[in-house]
Amino acid sequence: MRVRETVVDASGLILGRMASHIAKMLLSGERVVVVNAEKAVISGSKDNIVEEYKEYVLSKRTLKNPEKGPKKVRRPDLMVKLVVRGMLPYKKAKGREAYRRLRVYVGVPQEYEGAPKLRFEDADASRLALGKFMYVGELASLFGWTR
Repeated sequence: MRVRETVVDASGLILGRMASHIAKMLLSGERVVVVNAEKAVISGSKDNIVEEYKEYVLSKRTLKNPEKGPKKVRRPDLMVKLVVRGMLPYKKAKGREAYRRLRVYVGVPQEYEGAPKLRFEDADASRLALGKFMYVGELASLFGWTR
């Protein structure tokens, strides 16, 4: 049995809307590959996005040694993967199996360069006002990601 593989181009797509489509595809049994994860868009003002993510990254969950605590995501591919995971029933076997079928890449790997790429029209960032969004790669670079 061959599992259907779908390649999604994340460039210029709103992250949450794209992730909900991807989660639904994963739960239906498809294998999903997301390329250009750093070009996905987070809607909202840049100041609010940075403040909320700063609270997430800097929140310490241990009092003894904060450096040993849970490490927070700073790479754009892992940021996108984490958003999709939040939309899956990850604590159940069905959700974990679906999550294993997801692959997320920064840029486009060679094996997916010629593949037809899917775009979700309702997730297009062209509907957002200018200056009211931020790219995932921008946010990641503010918190220490380097290529």
